[in-house]
Amino acid sequence: MGMARKLRVEYEGAIYHLTIRSNGGRDLFEDDADRGYLLGRMAEAAESYQVRVYLFCLMVNHFHLVVETPRGNLGRFMQGVLTGYGVYYNRRHRTHGHVTQGRYGARLVQGNEYLLKLSRYVHLNPVKVARMRSKPVEERLAVLEKHAWSSFPAYAGLTPRDDFIDYEPVLALLEGPKKGREGRYRQFVETGAAADDEEFLAAMWRSAHCVGSDDFREEVEERHRVLLEGREALEDVSFRRVSRVVPAETILQVVGAVCGVDPKALTTRQRDSRWRAVAARMLCRYGGLTQRAAAPLLGVRTGVAVSCQVRKLAQLLESDEALREKMRRTETRLDKEQKRAKC
Repeated sequence: MGMARKLRVEYEGAIYHLTIRSNGGRDLFEDDADRGYLLGRMAEAAESYQVRVYLFCLMVNHFHLVVETPRGNLGRFMQGVLTGYGVYYNRRHRTHGHVTQGRYGARLVQGNEYLLKLSRYVHLNPVKVARMRSKPVEERLAVLEKHAWSSFPAYAGLTPRDDFIDYEPVLALLEGPKKGREGRYRQFVETGAAADDEEFLAAMWRSAHCVGSDDFREEVEERHRVLLEGREALEDVSFRRVSRVVPAETILQVVGAVCGVDPKALTTRQRDSRWRAVAARMLCRYGGLTQRAAAPLLGVRTGVAVSCQVRKLAQLLESDEALREKMRRTETRLDKEQKRAKC
């Protein structure tokens, strides 16, 4: 069995820092025609999927992107970009196989000062790759400004803007009036060329999933946990012999009857939420619902809240024999309901 693919957290309005590397460390671009094609493909995909491209920086064997997905469709956008480029590259250079390495790196980004500082990090990539930390600042700045295949020159007002890049969200994060933003942004990035922002770098590498504050990181990590549980649930579904789901109303009635509670109580907040947690587990297992879809039926707002209830239930089941017995009875009755649903 191959290694499971990494899970992606996707939602409307999410901002990502994407890193795409070549397969086997070879050059990703043979010449400027390749680079131009990739940017053209990116522009087409951005229009098709209504993705906002904030930043890009093309290097020899990799490139960086920062995008926002108002429709929560990162995977489809990236497939449109990378598949198209791969077909083009192989055809033009008479090669075959994957052009890019595995799955691209994707980190969620908090859209505030972290986004602004990330933009500096991305735009300074040519200086970093050239290993110019020990060189004079003037030489570092020369490398930065001469790197044409980056969104930095247009951000800094050195070249005309690309139509497919959305500059304003990042520039709006700079302090001061709108007039003169390009010059202030140039100074902001050049300051980073002179000295590393150690605090930001520490925050950036604190998590493999995101760039942001502690609260933002906790939220993203929770989303990943929910995704993992969802994948486990889907794998569990594949082993079931039944093919139809039990109506949510029936599930709540069965849980209420076995656990000795009013089914209506399962749909409102209670001090002891173990019975709602049982209902949540059964709605996902027998009702075919995601945790997000089960949330409104249980009187909570998000799938994350449902996930928390299910995790607490798993802990309680380890030490509470009476609860385990009620779970078994509930499952037995719902198994029968599933068999009826198949008939």
